[in-house]
Amino acid sequence: QVQLVESGGGLVQAGGSLRLSCVASGRTFTNTAMAWFRQAPGKEREFVAAIRWGTGSTNYADSVKGRFTISRDNSKNTMYLQMNSLKPEDTAVYYCAKSDRVIRNTDVRSLYDYWGQGTQVTVSS
Repeated sequence: QVQLVESGGGLVQAGGSLRLSCVASGRTFTNTAMAWFRQAPGKEREFVAAIRWGTGSTNYADSVKGRFTISRDNSKNTMYLQMNSLKPEDTAVYYCAKSDRVIRNTDVRSLYDYWGQGTQVTVSS
């Protein structure tokens, strides 16, 4: 059983920064992927960023490139999302996700097997 627990959300002014964390427990990590998705009210859950646990290679949505950085700490089984230059349109519930398989397209929501409970990020203008 895999458990994912997010933290670090909150209220911030536009232009500010937040760092989200996702601690994973359960099965041993191999070359699987973990990712952040977000869901704003009335919208579909969308891809934000992903990282391959073994190689550290990353992938970002165009809307966050240059502002967000995904990273992981293997020793702590923890994934991070550093969010800078936040905009009101970044307001959403942010979810941590993990795939239990080696996947090719890390931006596809349906390929992820485990999800956290979400953490709210609110950016005021």
